This record gives sequence, structure tokens and C-alpha cells, in this order.
Amino acid sequence: MSLFSLFLIAVGLSMDAFAVSICKGLAMKKLSLQKACIVGLWFGSFQAIMPGIGYLLGSQFEKYITAIDHWIAFVLLLLIGISMIREAISEKDEKTDDSLDGKTMFLLAVATSIDALAVGITFAFLQVSILPAITFIGSITFLLSCIGVKVGHVFGTKYKAKAEITGGIILILIGVKILLEHLGIVQFPI
Repeated sequence: MSLFSLFLIAVGLSMDAFAVSICKGLAMKKLSLQKACIVGLWFGSFQAIMPGIGYLLGSQFEKYITAIDHWIAFVLLLLIGISMIREAISEKDEKTDDSLDGKTMFLLAVATSIDALAVGITFAFLQVSILPAITFIGSITFLLSCIGVKVGHVFGTKYKAKAEITGGIILILIGVKILLEHLGIVQFPI
């Protein structure tokens, strides 16, 4: 997997965390670098841990699933992407909360990183070098989460839905790319 493809996956995965970070920033009466970094560390850490767990699970079953691994990667990324887009365009109003306590942040970090677990499973099938990949994903998520807190504090929820839709589209496109390359239909340079 190319660095650019990995970057796109990292950005796609981090969009849920980015959207929640916007909500956190919106709810904060006073913004500080420390608060933004706390949010970034929670989300970045879980976005790095979950694909690692997924990779370990996927590698246990790799030898049984190698013939259809590209289909599994495609379906998982497609479902995650569709779910993100559906969530972004749903009408339900989300409550904003500026709490950074451990329980709140743990639940948010797990909720925003479940999709990363599934991506980690696909990494095992695609023979991705996992340590650099999860470090990269965690770092991108940390950075985008910190930016999300600032964006939320300044602009509010204006960009939340757009971020989730963009993330969903990116994951779907990566899934399509994986499928088309494995079927030998087309070879992408990225």
C-alpha cells in the first residue's frame, strides 16, 4: 500500500474524531492548547490502537481468507464509508459537551475508532506493515482532532457533516481501488 493511500485512509478514519472534536471545541467556553491536545491524544491513541487490534485478529484468519481478502476489504470499507455518510446526513441533533474527563473521552474515543478496527483487519489481508501504518494513522488523527477543536471553537458545527461525508467517500474510494487492483481491472499509481 502506498504512502498516499495510507494517508487517505488515515484522513478518512480520522473524520469521525474530527467531527466530535469540532463539537468539543464548540462547547468549550475557553480554548487552550492543553485541551486541544487532550482531545487529540485520546482520539489519536485509539485510532492507532484499534487497527493494531484488528490487524492481530485479521492475521489469525489470513491463511483461510486470502482468496477473498480484497472482497472483504472492499465490503468493510464500503460499509464503514456508507455508515459515516448516513450518520452525517441524518437529522438527529447531537448534544455538545465540553467535558474532558476520562470516562467521557474513553467512550468517545472507542466510538470514533470502531471503524479503524475493521480497517486493521483489512491491513492484515493486504500485508500492510502495521507499526508504521498505525503510527501514521494515530498522528494524523491527533493533528486533525486538535485542528477540529479549534475549528469548532471558532466556527461551530458548520463543517461537521461535511467532514464525515468526506471521510466516508474517501474510505469507499479506497475500497473500490483495492477491489479493482486485485481483480486486475486497473492499476492505480497511488
